[in-house]
Amino acid sequence: MSHLSIQEFQALEIAVLTVSDTRSLHNDTSGQALVTSLQRAGHALAERQLVTDDIYQIRAVVSAWIADPKVQVGLITGGTGFTARDNTPQAVAPLLERTVYGFGELFRQISREEIDTSTIQSRAIAGITNGTLICCLPGSTGACLTAWERILVHQLDSRTRPCNFVPHLKRLPERPVLACGTRS
Repeated sequence: MSHLSIQEFQALEIAVLTVSDTRSLHNDTSGQALVTSLQRAGHALAERQLVTDDIYQIRAVVSAWIADPKVQVGLITGGTGFTARDNTPQAVAPLLERTVYGFGELFRQISREEIDTSTIQSRAIAGITNGTLICCLPGSTGACLTAWERILVHQLDSRTRPCNFVPHLKRLPERPVLACGTRS
């Protein structure tokens, strides 16, 4: 499977969505932690949004990402618990062509080190649709950082061996070459 990694880093276009009935972009520490982490790793923020925990609002944003030729990865924080208002997995699962079953399993295994058996209440999921990887993470900042630092930073790095998600993601449209030979 070494053919699924390359020697050169490829910066990805990553969108971030926070699902919350109580947060705003000003006090959204989880979404901000993901933005800071992805940019620190060399990736670009394609978009950042916040919606209430409503199945149809979540689906609208994720559907737009899936259709957008420039969004390669969508990270969603929030709405993965068991309260009546936690709807992210139900909103996203029908949109996924291929479920990444190991993502939720690995996230819960890693989280057990931090939160013990409470990890069973995480409904973190991931999947790929139309070349877009969608990852649904819990709403806590610590959980987002755990997922990023222990799983995503590696699987979104084209150099990770023996394999990573980059070859499975949509290719970005070529930017036109300007008269001076630089890209726009």
